[in-house]
Amino acid sequence: MLGPGDEGDPGWVEAASTEEVEKLVRAGHTVVVTPAHLAGVPHGDGPDAEAAELAAASICAWLGARVFRTGRPEQVRRAVEMTESLAGRRPPALTRRGLA
Repeated sequence: MLGPGDEGDPGWVEAASTEEVEKLVRAGHTVVVTPAHLAGVPHGDGPDAEAAELAAASICAWLGARVFRTGRPEQVRRAVEMTESLAGRRPPALTRRGLA
């Protein structure tokens, strides 16, 4: 996770769309995304903007982005970790057995 003004590693490549994320990941690059700046994500601090940013971060994580620049690091980290668990790339933080 990077803060909004933090500099990344010179070898990282910034993506501006989900299509670009997918293309750069396939090419083997470490991809940086700023979920709040992707197309379709409303700007601001309202609940819709936060939900859209978390959804965009999850989609980018599913596509293979590894570095996220955000002003909501805790929320984005949780969304990315859940996505990584669903994709099978990391074990779930907590597992429970359903008792019916």
